[in-house]
Amino acid sequence: MNTSMTINATAMWLLALYQVVAEEHGADIGKLQGTTQNDIVKEYLSRGTHVFPPGPSLRLTTDMIAYTVHHIPKWNPINICSYHLQEAGATPVQEIAFAMSTAVAVLDAVFASGQVPEDRKGDVVARISFFVSAGVRFIEEMCKMRAFGRIWDRITRERYGIENPKHRRFRYGVQVNSLGLTEAQPENNVQRIVLEMLAVTLSKDARARAVQLPAWNEALGLPRPWDQQWSLRIQQVLAHESDLLEYDDIFEGSHVIESKVAALVEEAEAEIERIQEMGGAMAAVESGYLKARLVASHSERRARIEAGEEKIVGVNCYESTEPNPLTADLDTAIMTVDPENEARVVSALHTWREQRDEGPAQEALGALRKAAVGTDNLMEATLRCARAGVTTGEWAWALRDVFGEYRAPTGVGGAPLSVPTEAGSLLASVREKVGKTAAELGGGRLRLLVGKPGLDGHSNGAEQIAVRARDAGFEVVYQGIRLTPEQIVSAAVAEDVHCVGLSILSGSHAELVPDVLERLRTAGAQDIPVIVGGIIPSSDAAALRAAGVAAVFTPKDFGITEIIGRIVDEIRAANTLPPLEVLV
Repeated sequence: MNTSMTINATAMWLLALYQVVAEEHGADIGKLQGTTQNDIVKEYLSRGTHVFPPGPSLRLTTDMIAYTVHHIPKWNPINICSYHLQEAGATPVQEIAFAMSTAVAVLDAVFASGQVPEDRKGDVVARISFFVSAGVRFIEEMCKMRAFGRIWDRITRERYGIENPKHRRFRYGVQVNSLGLTEAQPENNVQRIVLEMLAVTLSKDARARAVQLPAWNEALGLPRPWDQQWSLRIQQVLAHESDLLEYDDIFEGSHVIESKVAALVEEAEAEIERIQEMGGAMAAVESGYLKARLVASHSERRARIEAGEEKIVGVNCYESTEPNPLTADLDTAIMTVDPENEARVVSALHTWREQRDEGPAQEALGALRKAAVGTDNLMEATLRCARAGVTTGEWAWALRDVFGEYRAPTGVGGAPLSVPTEAGSLLASVREKVGKTAAELGGGRLRLLVGKPGLDGHSNGAEQIAVRARDAGFEVVYQGIRLTPEQIVSAAVAEDVHCVGLSILSGSHAELVPDVLERLRTAGAQDIPVIVGGIIPSSDAAALRAAGVAAVFTPKDFGITEIIGRIVDEIRAANTLPPLEVLV
């Protein structure tokens, strides 16, 4: 069995649980095979499921890599993820450069720790794997993968002196891009998925070792088992019916491909050097440079789509469509989750803690804190916690006591203006509307709080709303993701905002949004309009509006400037001001 764990901030903990289960079953841990994602840098930049500051987080990664090399040699302890960077707006150059800079930071830290002898450096490098995104620009994506392999070979050979070509192999898996999936005409997502898969399978010299495909309806909600099966069958048809896997690299010798690869390599290496001059990936995270670059590039992409310069079939061109039988009944076109599942899991957790031997658990947590204060490898103390029945929350809070928590830079403040503001433009009209409304309310600038409640990652949408609202003249309050409803309402009242915007992709809108609404009512701020954006099925959207939400936006609402105009409309309505038209 080869187990893949999409886990990051708590990767060491999950691997410890996995090892302890293996021990309890009498398995040889030296034969365990699998992967822990464990890429904390991309958590700061895109997904947001980080806990601790960069320094302690890198230590957790370093200690875990060193431990696996010595004790679980077939394990891939880190899977560096450029996939999430593309989801956050990265260009191919940024995707390569930021991922390679992360790899350099991790390898430098592992070797500097002194936990791996010189003659085993190749074993460390050989277990580094990558997780890459494949977008719809077929040639560019295929060339990107060739550039990735070329740069990785150079870095591992020249920077770390790895001579064995097997150790230097660029080992990567692919998640086909979800950023380009559309809610409008979602059937078009099938051909997008196939084209993106071909970009990482057609070229043998840049072929993925594993491919993971999204489902056609992920922009609508959670895929059902049948939808997931459809994506699996796409891979199986390619593997078993086509002849794509039977030939050597069919792009070898192509002047077009070589030219594009060389250009990507040159630009990516220049960006890697720029990041190294800043002090490396961790320093570039803390300074906000990497996040600001992603927010800016994503903002530029959104502007191209809105202007019609970048065509999205069914969204900003070829919008007319025949009735879609796949989405005729939207309530059954996606999967819904029984909320009782959460209650059962929480109840089981309480039962577990009540029945365990409390003494060894508390002693193990004390040993973990002591190890965190010192310099010992944290994996041994973590394994002791797992064997004693410590829970995930207890393990994480024990480390918080020593390391503290961390809120990463949002990148919103450093994002440049991405859409035109000259007279007659839509943004100029919305700016005028914002200014007039603020003047009528007599309280300075309009203030918008953008909130990401719950454990929802992927803050891209929230950031783009925040940037465009800023450009339209709003004062934006945005503190990043993973806020509680209580924190959001507290900030809304303290900042005296005119509107609260909630961004939720995780499917938890049915619970979190009513919680925010109720807390606003309790705080006497029920007049503040609340708008919601995210992956929200139509029936849920209707329920949210019935509960008091002023407006609901989903991926089909791709015009961000129009959304900002709608927000102003809701502010005016909440304050009984007459409507203002936006003239273009």
